[in-house]
Amino acid sequence: MNNIRTVVWRPQPRQKLFMSRGEDEALYGGAAGGGKSDCAIAEALRQVHIPHYRGLILRKTYPQLSEIIDRSREIYKSAYPKAKYNEQKHCWTFPSGAKIYFGSLHHTKDRLNYQGKQYDFIDFDELTQFTWDEYNYLLSRNRPGGPGTRCYMRAQANPGGIGHGWVKERFINPAKPMTTIWENTKITYPDGRTVTKKRSRVFVPSRVFDNKILMENDPDYVARLAAMPEAERKALLYGDWDSFSGQVFTEWRDNPDEYDMRRNTHVINPFRVPDSWKIYRGFDFGYAKPFSVGWYAIDHDGRMYRIRELYGCTGTPNEGVRWEPSEIARKIYEIEKTDPNLKGKKIRGIADPSIFDKSRGESIAEMMERERVYFEKGDNTRLAGKMQMHNRFAFDENGIPMLYVFNTCRHFIRTVPALVYDTVHVEDVDSTTEDHIYDECRYVCMEHPINPIKRKPEPKEYNPLEYEPYISTLKWADKY
Repeated sequence: MNNIRTVVWRPQPRQKLFMSRGEDEALYGGAAGGGKSDCAIAEALRQVHIPHYRGLILRKTYPQLSEIIDRSREIYKSAYPKAKYNEQKHCWTFPSGAKIYFGSLHHTKDRLNYQGKQYDFIDFDELTQFTWDEYNYLLSRNRPGGPGTRCYMRAQANPGGIGHGWVKERFINPAKPMTTIWENTKITYPDGRTVTKKRSRVFVPSRVFDNKILMENDPDYVARLAAMPEAERKALLYGDWDSFSGQVFTEWRDNPDEYDMRRNTHVINPFRVPDSWKIYRGFDFGYAKPFSVGWYAIDHDGRMYRIRELYGCTGTPNEGVRWEPSEIARKIYEIEKTDPNLKGKKIRGIADPSIFDKSRGESIAEMMERERVYFEKGDNTRLAGKMQMHNRFAFDENGIPMLYVFNTCRHFIRTVPALVYDTVHVEDVDSTTEDHIYDECRYVCMEHPINPIKRKPEPKEYNPLEYEPYISTLKWADKY
């Protein structure tokens, strides 16, 4: 009897490392060409021997699923000759009765298509194309349909896209790659008992150099990535989460080594603001979505410093704390009476003109005035305000910008660099993203408009194959 078994697919070392992780959630990727989609297809097979197992692989739109479905035909049919694929339901059924579905979430409202369903395994392919609301809702669908299965989430992604900010905040920022991130969740039962449960997640980085098969089949692929524009090159070749295609403020730099010298960085260490500097307060109201208050100091050269912030977010990306205007005003008043950089200063408030709307009764501005907090109408011209922020983010020949941010303003640092362009109004910021801090900042910028920095163009020849990070990465790849 012939006992020889054919190997249909075998994970490469980095894929194997990702598939060996035991966390509740795991993100794989960073750069292009790391073999991410194959991981999703193979990982979904792990429990198909259990009859009630249900797996789900998601892409943002159904047309984007075509390639991954075609790849599943190669792997699934070879590994399980009796498995059947239903074109209408986009579902594989295996001999045990287990099923793996392919789905999409073209619009956030499409998440309701999964209401009442349960999946033991859920994978988001290209996670940064999804919003937090979409991911969070599917988390609630990650539950067993019967005994004996393990429930967990997996995802793959490159930097960039509408979800870049929340993905980076959830998987990249909290810990170094390959380090488990623990999150405590408190549960209160009907009988009054309180129990704390722990959930875990991890980021496993990959690069094109980890995909030996691709490197052998197409050795010029890395050269094509290296020849791309800077933002795409940094993201897709090196997995740089601070630079990506579609990023609005590509000028942004956060360089901790320069926090004291204040060169070639927008983020700096806090300092005591001189009494002679002007102080402004920007405000963008939100209730279900976050509100944002930012305090800015303007020096004698017109340079702006974001020195403090009050951001009404629950901790869940783009979810507001639902404070009434009077409660926000009382907190503003308290801060301005106690903060050493604000106490005793004349502060000029600039806000979104919509807070002065009286069409539904007392305006938000009037409610806040009762708490001794006053605002003027800001200029809400969107593209002009955006250009003012570009002008202020630009560095001069000495590496000095016209807008600095104290490193204590963590929500500015988290949200503004992650803003992406709108797919319809292509010159404007996508307003479905977490843009509240950006809005109040541009109101203040429009009060002190500046001209763009004039620089003489310095054309120079660029050879992507001589780019130092590329050479260093090749050396790294040779080691492994």
